[in-house]
Amino acid sequence: MSKPDDDKKSLSDKDTQRLEIPSRSEGKKKSFLSKLNFSFSELSEEISWRYVANVAGAVFLCVVLVGVVLVFADPSVAKIDKPAPVETPTVEERRINVKIQEGLSTAEIAERLAEKGVIGSSLKFRILARLRGYDDKLRPGSYSFTADMSDDEVFAKLLTGEKKLIKFTVPEGFGVKEIAERLYNLDLVNREDFLQAAEDFAPYDYMRKRKDVFFAAEGFLFPDTYTVESDMEIDELLDLMASTFDQQLKPEMRVAAEKMGLSVYDLITLASLVEREVRYPEDRPIVAQVLLKRLKMNMPLQTDATLQYLMDAPKEEVSIEDTQIDSPYNTYQHVGLPPGPIANPGMAAIEAVLHPAETDYLYFVADRQGHNHYAYTYEEHLNLVNRYR
Repeated sequence: MSKPDDDKKSLSDKDTQRLEIPSRSEGKKKSFLSKLNFSFSELSEEISWRYVANVAGAVFLCVVLVGVVLVFADPSVAKIDKPAPVETPTVEERRINVKIQEGLSTAEIAERLAEKGVIGSSLKFRILARLRGYDDKLRPGSYSFTADMSDDEVFAKLLTGEKKLIKFTVPEGFGVKEIAERLYNLDLVNREDFLQAAEDFAPYDYMRKRKDVFFAAEGFLFPDTYTVESDMEIDELLDLMASTFDQQLKPEMRVAAEKMGLSVYDLITLASLVEREVRYPEDRPIVAQVLLKRLKMNMPLQTDATLQYLMDAPKEEVSIEDTQIDSPYNTYQHVGLPPGPIANPGMAAIEAVLHPAETDYLYFVADRQGHNHYAYTYEEHLNLVNRYR
């Protein structure tokens, strides 16, 4: 009876062994799957790195290509989408004056040209200069360009150097600050340097700087049209305008001023007030007479022009508050002439002071068109103010 159980147990053990020991085919299958799984892992890793490398390379290539296009593309391409101008500017209107100072690097020159609109890309300009060996060959000077010039044309000018003539006009009544701005816009001077030089510029005795005066040169830079070389220094420009004034103020004019009890300095200070208070020629001698009469009576001049001189920007009308400005130039608060001229008068204003009208007016007010209206009394003056202001 025990025998069959033993046999059965023996059979069960064999079956268990058979299950635990894989067959040859099953072993091969597991080995293949294991290898296949490993291959996929390696392949996946290889594909991943290759993909990243390819994408990175493509992005880098795109960046390089875009950079090349931006640097070397014709600047005119950028103008395709812009609407055409209504009127084509003339050559003179398109002319761009640029002053290149001694010692500027290629990078600084490129930035200056780009700021002025002469070149489209400072980077492209620098690359071309480096490739062509121009870095140390660009010459200082004052140049005249146009916005449509090619890089080759710009380089041609800078390599040969250029000295050109520039014409500018100083209108009657311009102050030192306005002259500085005009010369700066023509790239003849640095604005701040010009103003600093004008503070103490006094080559003639009658220009000697007085107390509280902002610019010794104010009033003595003769309004005229000048033609100068583009590299003229600031002191030379000031001297040119001051010497022109000295030549224009004839000896007989100085004698006439002396007979009136006026120094050259007083004459020009008065003339500057006339210049800034008057818009029409017929008013000059009358306004000159009003100012001279007030001085003689020791009466405040009360000219709005002296208040405007103290302001950063002109106002259409001065206010009551403006008349309270604390300054020696405030002719509402101080009797007599201001410390010095408030502008550079033209010859007509100077002649008006030397030859004033024969009237007894003491007041004047300008209407909206700039025509002056005169009164003998303060009451009449107030009526005119109410009517025309």
